Amino acid sequence: MQRFQDMTVVVTGGGGGIGGATCRRFAAEGARVAVYDLNPDAAEKVAAAIRDEGGRAQAFRCDITDRASVDAAVAQTETALGPIAVLVNNAGWDVFKPFTKTEPAQWDKLIAINLTGALHMHHAVLPGMAARKKGRIVNISSDAARVGSSGEAVYAACKGGLVSFSKTIAREHARHGITVNVVCPGPTDTALFADYKEGAGNPEKLMEAFTRSIPLGRIGQPGDLPGAVLFFASDDAAYVTGQVLSVSGGLTMNG
Repeated sequence: MQRFQDMTVVVTGGGGGIGGATCRRFAAEGARVAVYDLNPDAAEKVAAAIRDEGGRAQAFRCDITDRASVDAAVAQTETALGPIAVLVNNAGWDVFKPFTKTEPAQWDKLIAINLTGALHMHHAVLPGMAARKKGRIVNISSDAARVGSSGEAVYAACKGGLVSFSKTIAREHARHGITVNVVCPGPTDTALFADYKEGAGNPEKLMEAFTRSIPLGRIGQPGDLPGAVLFFASDDAAYVTGQVLSVSGGLTMNG
């Protein structure tokens, strides 16, 4: 029996690198996967690839910054695939500049996508999970939330807020059988990281520096993240809640 057989799993930002890898892993373990993304073509590409491999997936356009869009996507998902058992909040966006070079309009967008969007998703999904007395939520934060990251001040603040929010929701909903945990990727080879490298001005030098500083000797790949996500989402982690796990090749360590 696969760990997520016939369970409905929602992954936001499912059309991206980490999101797509996570969607594919859930589908491989029997889940019905709802691929949420602002870009419907990217979401459908992931969903179609899963179906081609014999899995079950459906794409949903969802703007997590718009509560009406979130509510519509959740309703459509539960009609098409069934009650949501697992929510993975993965969608994110960043701008790579020193804080004093950023503008308030950029702060607003960063907060809307990286923090408020996750709040919308929790608020839409938690009541159903609480009524069913079971649910798993995995929030994708960042090691920037744990240790800071130059050029990502507002992003780090949002991701730090997501960590604190996750711990609080874990406390509030433990009595409902819902667990809430956090995965913090380190540098990972995604489109977002490519933007980060370009913003640094010398991508090759930055890659060399990161590679030297990571004990395991390489930049993370999207496929390095789903194992941690699926652990938190599974019954193997039924007695684990409010926890934060770094997946960074050892770049950041905390005892």
